[in-house]
Formats: sequence, structure tokens, C-alpha cells
Amino acid sequence: MSLLRRSLVALATSALAATPLLALAQAPLVVKFSHVVAGDTPKGKAAEFFAKRAAELTGGKVKVEVYANSTLYKDKEEMEALQLGAVQMLAPSLAKFGPLGAKEFEVFDLPFIFDNYDELHRVTQGKVGQQLLGKLEGRGIKGLAFWDNGFKSMSANKALKNPEDFKGLKMRIQSSKVLEAQMRAVGALPQVMAFSEVYQALQTGVVDGTENPHSNLFTQKMHEVQKHMSLTEHGYLGYAVITNKKFWDGLPADVRGQLEKAMQESTVYANKIAKEENDAALEKVKASGKTAVYQPTPAERLAIKKAMVKVHEEMASRIGKDIIDTVYKETGFDPSKL
Repeated sequence: MSLLRRSLVALATSALAATPLLALAQAPLVVKFSHVVAGDTPKGKAAEFFAKRAAELTGGKVKVEVYANSTLYKDKEEMEALQLGAVQMLAPSLAKFGPLGAKEFEVFDLPFIFDNYDELHRVTQGKVGQQLLGKLEGRGIKGLAFWDNGFKSMSANKALKNPEDFKGLKMRIQSSKVLEAQMRAVGALPQVMAFSEVYQALQTGVVDGTENPHSNLFTQKMHEVQKHMSLTEHGYLGYAVITNKKFWDGLPADVRGQLEKAMQESTVYANKIAKEENDAALEKVKASGKTAVYQPTPAERLAIKKAMVKVHEEMASRIGKDIIDTVYKETGFDPSKL
């Protein structure tokens, strides 16, 4: 058993042992909601919105404590903490579920599989999204909702206009075989790194660049250590709000229903502000004058798209051709027509 796992087991056990059942019945139920981005990002604001609505809808029976910016657990620790019950809710990026064994979620990492929010929401808010969340239950996880962050742009200390501009660059990615393949498709060198470590790595030259929705790039001040950003919108970054299944199933039915309603409202809010916040963050990056923002021409974006889309076929045996084809059907995408 790892040191982290032993510590979490001890923490969860001692917390339960120290709290009498009567006190549990009378005191508010504390739900720890941990995430790794800043509190003023779309995800951070949506988590706080959920906390507020949970308290209101349950009449104070539930108190959601939000821990932002990796203050409780980092990228690599939080999923184990959830499964052990040391925290009750997370909103990890969708790339986190592949290493957990739910490789179907890596369909969201495929470059250029969604061209806009309408196509995306046909999947995340439809039957396909519910089927994907259902695949987590065998791992002790209950999927509650998908939250948008946004479409990603590329940044580096050189202009990124064509596929060849990426050649040899060390590009930070999340832990994802699909994102590794995406970067290699344009000749870049993928570097897996925790989100909390990226600013310093860019500042010191450990990595040359990265990919991010604009709100993540701006709130983590990455634009201060990146000279160029290209608005490629090549990939999507989103989150699945998840909870410990045993915890969720053990809630009183009325409380669970109230939290479900709070989550539905929070999802509408999250997706609305994600677009607004990313648009606003882009304008702030431009206004800073520290990063030159480039809009690829249609021809340049198509060249990058053609270079990266071969990853879909390359990853089909890993993700599952069926789920990729199902998404194609929902969105109308046909890679053979590029």
C-alpha cells in the first residue's frame, strides 16, 4: 500500500471514528470538493456556485467545502483520495479517466473531433455522455455531469502557424496517450506534467510550450512566460464532476435529489460562464502585450488539422472504434473528407 493510500485510509477511518452518529445526524453533512485550478476559473466559480446552491436547496443540511488550486490534492493524488473517501467530489479533466481504465473518455482528447460547442453538447448532454459516465460506476465512482472549460490554443516562445513550427518543441500535456500522439503528429515532444508545475516549467525552459483554454492560461499567468499563442482550437478541455459512489448512494433520497438539482443548475452556469470567461481571458492576454496572439488562416488551421486527425485512426484500438464512430455520427464529422 502506498504511503498516500495509508495516510488517506487512516484519515478517513479516524474522522469517522471521532464523529458520533448523533452528531452526524444533527450537524451539516460536509462534502469536500477538491480541484486543481484557480478559484476564478470557470470550474472554480462553478464549484462555488454548486456549494451555494447545495446549501440553499438542502436547507443547510449539506455544507460543500471547495478546495481550489491543488490545495488539498494534486493531479495524481485526487482520484485515489476520492475512491478512498477522503474527499467526496472532484471535477477532473476528462483526460484523467484513461489512466483509470475508462479509455473511452479519451475520445474527448482527440484533436479536431469537435468543431464547436453545438457538436460537443450533442455528445456531453446526450445519450452518449450518460453512457460514458455510467462506465465509471464499476470503479466506485458516480459521474454527475460534464462541465465545459473550452477549446484549447497552443502557446510557445515561437510563432505556431503551420505543423512544421511544432517540430522539436517540448510541449506540456496532461497524462494522455492521445495527447502524446497528437503532439508527435506535428513533430513536438510531449512532456507529461502536473498542472500546478507548468508555470515554473515554462518560466525556466523545462518545457517550451503547452495547450490550454484561455482562462487556464491567463489565470495561471502562463501568458507572462509565453511569447506566442496560436488560436488553433484544435482540442477540447472539459471536466466530469464525479463523486464517491458509496457516499452518493448512502445519502438520504431527498438530499440526493436536492444535490442533483443543484448540480443541474451548476452545469448550466458552468457551461455559460466557460465561454464568457475564455473570451474575456483572451482579451486580457491580448491587452497585456506580453503574448503575441495569432489567428491561423483557414488554410493553416486545415494543415494542422490534417496532420493531427490521423491520430483518430491510430488511437481507435485504444479508445474503441465504436465510441469514435458514435461521436462522428452525433457531430457529422467525416475525416475522409479532409
